[in-house]
Amino acid sequence: MESRAKFLGHPVHPMLVVLPLGLFVAAVIFDAVFMWRGTPESAVAAFWNIAAGIIGGLLAAIFGAIDWWAIPRNTRAKQIGLIHGLANLVVVLLFAWVWLTRCNGNMLPSDGVFGLEVIALIIGAVSGWLGGELVDRLGVGVHDGAHLNAPSSLGGHPVRTR
Repeated sequence: MESRAKFLGHPVHPMLVVLPLGLFVAAVIFDAVFMWRGTPESAVAAFWNIAAGIIGGLLAAIFGAIDWWAIPRNTRAKQIGLIHGLANLVVVLLFAWVWLTRCNGNMLPSDGVFGLEVIALIIGAVSGWLGGELVDRLGVGVHDGAHLNAPSSLGGHPVRTR
């Protein structure tokens, strides 16, 4: 099932998910450095990574929803896509909560806030696996004529099924 939202022949949603994922992981690493070394600069870097990750996550969600609406009803893919999308929404909401609690002027995380970040990353990892299941196992977002010798999407040549 091909993706509905494309740019230069490729699905937009997978292009966008790497940014918030990387920013959230980096935020947790920066906060871990803060918790270990007490360097407020790393906590500030984490704070801004979280802010950018929230924006990127919401943008990725728009394109993910466009693709999800195109999945046929009563399929395993529709169900997994719903769980994937809701789990990612929970991740973004948890990081949004973390970010809001740190808007008190010093941007430093507490132990509880750091724990919430780690929980959000674990949920994100499970949701990422579900996204892989959608693409790799169920073929969601994959061009209908995809094969090992398909022409480039930039060439303007139609893909023929084998």
